[in-house]
Amino acid sequence: MRTIGDHDEAWYDADAGPVARPYTVTGGRIAPDQGQFDVVSLVVTRRAAPAAARLFPEQARIVERCQRPLSVAEVAVDLNLPLGTVRVLLGDLLQAGLIELHEPPTLSSRPSMELLAALLAGLQAL
Repeated sequence: MRTIGDHDEAWYDADAGPVARPYTVTGGRIAPDQGQFDVVSLVVTRRAAPAAARLFPEQARIVERCQRPLSVAEVAVDLNLPLGTVRVLLGDLLQAGLIELHEPPTLSSRPSMELLAALLAGLQAL
């Protein structure tokens, strides 16, 4: 076991072995080249990675785990990586066509007066 003052401590974990910092996996990028990746966006594997594909282990795990839809937040927790790092990895997978991204629905306009009236009536009935 290494001591606190040992110079190599930051790059080595006794249980896991050598540890690479997240920026090495992303090539120093802090934002994905493609996709927005809101924390509630759903990610699902589109197709399996070809055997010749060179994926980082984290990307291979994303492709494996997203056989069923997972939110971006769940992927980050599963990989135990910062959200920004996961977004960059997901952007690369999206660009390669290995995953699909499903954004959460948003209101494109204001709700109709009928909807607001029905909501108000429902709240008054409580």
